[in-house]
Amino acid sequence: MANLRDIKTRIQSVKTTRQVTSAMKMVSAARLKKAQDDISHIRPFTSRLAGIIQDLSAQEDVAVFSPYTQATATGDKVLILALASNRGLCGAFNTNVVKEVQVLLQEKYRDEFRAGKVQLAVMGKQAEKQFRSRGLQADFCYHELLAQADYQQFSRLADQFMHSFEHGEVKQVVLVYNEFVNAAVQNVQVHQFLPFEVPEHSQNLNPDEYLLEPNAACIINLLVPKMLRSMLFQVVLESLASEHGARMTSMHKATDNATDLIRDLELSYNKARQAAITNQIVEISGGAEALNKS
Repeated sequence: MANLRDIKTRIQSVKTTRQVTSAMKMVSAARLKKAQDDISHIRPFTSRLAGIIQDLSAQEDVAVFSPYTQATATGDKVLILALASNRGLCGAFNTNVVKEVQVLLQEKYRDEFRAGKVQLAVMGKQAEKQFRSRGLQADFCYHELLAQADYQQFSRLADQFMHSFEHGEVKQVVLVYNEFVNAAVQNVQVHQFLPFEVPEHSQNLNPDEYLLEPNAACIINLLVPKMLRSMLFQVVLESLASEHGARMTSMHKATDNATDLIRDLELSYNKARQAAITNQIVEISGGAEALNKS
């Protein structure tokens, strides 16, 4: 009977866990819907803004007028910003970012890392824990910014990066994050934030398409910082949507696994119960037969 009680206790425990994972799945699904809406709003904006800069670069050399291009890089340090999450239970979401940063440190930025010229910035408590367990200490942490995706906050962060680049404190800023594809798929991306790289302009550009006032140089100098701020905010929104999608998928799988486990435990419980009943019947029959013989 002790075995039956243990199995029954475990069934109740797994059912409680299933309720929790099911609730977390629904919460993540609701948050994912909002995150998807945010992405659908900012993607066309940044795409069009990039297109304008792309067209203007056909008339003027952006590197001449913007202080955030490769031509103006004077620093000797590389800043890597890893975007992850403050909470766990989202599968390999955080681990994939940490692993990608490790690959960068071991391959692309190996010499800078050995020379102590790589700064690690982390946005997400879970990623910071994993970096620490791997012997990597974060130089900067921005965990509090993930509590609310506010454009003004991330604009100030982008301005901070641009200030560091412009004053020679860093020569490159790299973003490592999960790009949102759908609820089940998130791709780790490595994006060079600074220096700003202008896309190749169209070969069929019509210079008369734009009426420029005062001139292309002033507009480029104005639009590049706006592009960088919007770019950073989009990356954060992509990461947040990926987090909710990964957590929803993980909780869905956990709920299904809990259901399968409950089914197996109930089958084991029924078998044990039948075996206990059979043993009791055998004992009663044996006792009755012994009494008849006496």
